[in-house]
Amino acid sequence: MSLGKTTQHLNSRSSCLWSSYAEISRFVRTRNHGTAFRVSAACSQTSIRKFGSVIRPDSKAKEALDQYRTTLRAEDWSALAKLTPVWETVRPGSEVAFCGYLQTRRDVNKKLSFTILRNIKQNHAIQIVSNANDEDSVEAEAHNQLKTLREWTPVVVKGIMKERAAPPKQGPNATTPRGETSVMNTREIALTAITPLNEVPKDIIIKGETVYGPEQRHLQLRTDWSARGRLITRSTTIHEARKLLHAREFVEIETPLLFKSTPEGAREFLVPTRNKGLAYALPQSPQQYKQILMASGFPKYYQFARCFRDEDLRADRQPEFTQLDMEMSFADEGTVMTEIEALISKIWSTFTKAPVTPFSRMTYHEAMSSYGSDKPDLRHSAKIHEVTERLETDFIGKITSLKYPAIDAFKMELSDDPAMNRKFITDFFDSPEGASFLQNPDGQPATFCGDAREPMSGLGPLGHRFAMEAPAEIAANHGDLLVMQARPHGRFTGGSTMIGNLRLALYKAAAAQGLIEPPRWNDYRFVWITDFPMFSPTNDAEPGQGGTAGLASTHHPFTAPKTAADLDLLLTDPTKAIAAHYDIVVNGVELGGGSRRIHNAEVQEFIFRDVLKMKPERIEDFRHLLDVLRSGCPPHAGIALGWDRLMTLLTGCESVRDVIAFSKSGSGEDALVKSPNKATKEQWETYHLRVAEDAAEGGA
Repeated sequence: MSLGKTTQHLNSRSSCLWSSYAEISRFVRTRNHGTAFRVSAACSQTSIRKFGSVIRPDSKAKEALDQYRTTLRAEDWSALAKLTPVWETVRPGSEVAFCGYLQTRRDVNKKLSFTILRNIKQNHAIQIVSNANDEDSVEAEAHNQLKTLREWTPVVVKGIMKERAAPPKQGPNATTPRGETSVMNTREIALTAITPLNEVPKDIIIKGETVYGPEQRHLQLRTDWSARGRLITRSTTIHEARKLLHAREFVEIETPLLFKSTPEGAREFLVPTRNKGLAYALPQSPQQYKQILMASGFPKYYQFARCFRDEDLRADRQPEFTQLDMEMSFADEGTVMTEIEALISKIWSTFTKAPVTPFSRMTYHEAMSSYGSDKPDLRHSAKIHEVTERLETDFIGKITSLKYPAIDAFKMELSDDPAMNRKFITDFFDSPEGASFLQNPDGQPATFCGDAREPMSGLGPLGHRFAMEAPAEIAANHGDLLVMQARPHGRFTGGSTMIGNLRLALYKAAAAQGLIEPPRWNDYRFVWITDFPMFSPTNDAEPGQGGTAGLASTHHPFTAPKTAADLDLLLTDPTKAIAAHYDIVVNGVELGGGSRRIHNAEVQEFIFRDVLKMKPERIEDFRHLLDVLRSGCPPHAGIALGWDRLMTLLTGCESVRDVIAFSKSGSGEDALVKSPNKATKEQWETYHLRVAEDAAEGGA
């Protein structure tokens, strides 16, 4: 084709396309969408080939399109949305237009109705008066339209603002059952027009008292003010935290979500790529990136980070969660604790109005021996005491088959009626909550109830030595419950002991039955748990770092030894080394954990290679971090606060699911969107993958 003909062809094609686009533009702007647009003769073939034939919707679709068209001609949304107490200053007789949700309608007669319009934030409401005395008026048309609309229909309302006298026995600042201030006591709107912005079909029930399942989470959030309020509180606390951290010179930095697989301690989610054999891993935490930032010269970092762990789920755990991640260079444990105490004190005093008592400190050994948990609930006064030396060998042999046991005991002060307390403990062990404690391989718990009417106050099986030498804290008086439990003698490991779990379960059961006062809602007991073991024995439940030494890092493999003496123990007995690791705990809940980090590359590699005995290829997964530390990284420390757990405590909820907009179930499913879903064979093939069963069937 010659240059002239080519130019002529392109000009013709451009003209054709331009004409087609112009016709489409005119079609979109045309109100009568039932009329097909015209196509110029020169471009008719191109237009039909490009856009296809004219679509002729059925009656249902046409009705939906016509209704939807009305929403595209709405006035300025920002003006319509201003349904606030400023209504009280609107001059009566003024024409107004607002948007929001319709609430319950009350029909006085065929021509008079009252309904409530709730604003888009659902924190204010106003009464709408619909009057159809004149059948040919716009008011009558609006009245008839209103009566076709269901509760919770989103609408635009137009009308005349009027004065309204407050109902009898109700002041001008009365509140609705949802707790919001209502302006309907001083103003109301005489309806002149109403435009529905969508419809609520009859098969959908939207009522505040309805109990919605997770598949209808959107309806729960729309109607349940407490659920909405928790999410609003969550947003506000994050805003306040950001303000405080910026004032304290922290820099907010986002780190990548597509990371790499490294054995930090938890199971990861892998993200395959189209490059055969290559995959990302979603981060368990931004731990390595924030250490890299410290080597990059940032003195204080934070972010509200999304983290992912493929773990067994429970009330305080989700496969994806949010943590407030923080790190500081040229810092140690005390530096971090000071910053966290300032942050938590600010949040608690602002949102609970409850005083924050001084943050106490307790070693891991003290927490495990006195409370049976590394997350002690200090609201419960009973402490655990080891009483092995005060018991007769004969008695010990009756409650455990362990060769070298330790016997722990605690006392609970219940009612002054021994018979009632005996029934309580019997019923507890007969219940599902108590049955598991009877199956303890170290032996069943032994329980006694003090009774002044019996010899030795009912504690005869314990022997005279116990009666004479027992500490006052476990001397069972009339009505007191004494609980004993055997365990293997030796150092504590893990997060709790059997007697520690039993202690908490009994307190919960006794409070439920009214035998003791439940903890006050605003009684928050914060405590720092320090001096954790640097390493713990591996177990099947946690993958650890995959080394062959039979050890896993208690916190993570980047945690530093606490002292020079602990560093020396790495050469002789790593199980005795104490870590510079600290957890912040309140009322039995671990809010967060942190540590001083290993900032020397050679020491970090020594931990990987010689202490944990990781395979060389797994050590190479951390080569990027080792190279960063080798560049002159300063000493640094940090922490991560579980924001979901923090919000659960702050709002008085039982589960983190209550403070997450769209949470996962106990099986890791999102019932609303039906995830995870099954990938197709074609999707797997994109990533050069096949499901094991499919591969077996195909002979692969």
